[in-house]
Amino acid sequence: MKHISLVVPNGEFSVTNLDLTRQLFEWVNDNSPSPLFDVKIVGLSKEAHVVGGLYTIKTDCHINDIDRTDVVIIPAMFGEPRELIKQNTALVPWVEKQYLSGADLVSMCVGSFFLGAMGILNGKKCSTHWGSAEDFRKMFPDVILEDERIVSESHRIFTSGGALAFTNLLIYLIERYAGRGIAIAAAKAYMIDVDRTSQSPFAMFSGQKSHEDDEVLKAQEYIETHFKDKISVNSLCEEIGVGRRTFERRFKSSTTNTIFEYIQRVRIEAAKTELEKGVKTVSQVMFGVGYSDTKAFREIFKRITGMTPVAYKEKYTRMEMVA
Repeated sequence: MKHISLVVPNGEFSVTNLDLTRQLFEWVNDNSPSPLFDVKIVGLSKEAHVVGGLYTIKTDCHINDIDRTDVVIIPAMFGEPRELIKQNTALVPWVEKQYLSGADLVSMCVGSFFLGAMGILNGKKCSTHWGSAEDFRKMFPDVILEDERIVSESHRIFTSGGALAFTNLLIYLIERYAGRGIAIAAAKAYMIDVDRTSQSPFAMFSGQKSHEDDEVLKAQEYIETHFKDKISVNSLCEEIGVGRRTFERRFKSSTTNTIFEYIQRVRIEAAKTELEKGVKTVSQVMFGVGYSDTKAFREIFKRITGMTPVAYKEKYTRMEMVA
């Protein structure tokens, strides 16, 4: 029987992550010939009050009562990562001890920021919420962020993408520990789409403007205003009044994208918005955002979103009709 430690950290965290994880592992126990998991809710105190005191979580035991566990699961934790480390100082050595003793380490959504602040992710791959990817890269440059992936696995550390992507991570773990048959059964029981591998279709490009380079900001604003036009790197640098060579380096450093990549991201985000409305054809949308080559538009769109323009339009038009 595998021992599962569901961590209740100090501070605000996702109750949904915690409770649905408990439910799924208990479901597997209830639907197996014999229980496969010993699930314990562990923490730094007997009780935790979250969402402004709306919920009270009672732990089964203190982390110090757990000398050895097989799996450590950390829910999404909300707040500045280094402040969270301070709030959970006693949790850090326990997590490190369990991991070094052979336990699998799991974090959900922005829980990866806590692991990043610990330093345990350095040199390893991980996922996090797509909306936090830019901040994660800046805070933890030594971590290999796979911001498009729903689930990442690296050296016994398992991480998930944004929000409900953690359900895919749970099915992934159940398959690892209990086999594919019971994992598929659990996915069907909880109506979890096991075919999802990328969170790219859900990502919204927000412009990467949390920097203090005024000339880069001017360039970004120009691109976002004139994305329908033909913009070259030279013409953009002339518009801003800067030299190309050093400005390209500054732009990449500030936004994590080259100028050309940024133009593509802005255009594709505009295309997504139009496709979601379901009014225009794919060709009309393509021309409207500044592309004239159908093949190039399709390839760039799929590289950024993980879907073709036609598939994206069908998916979100259907969702709008249902809503």
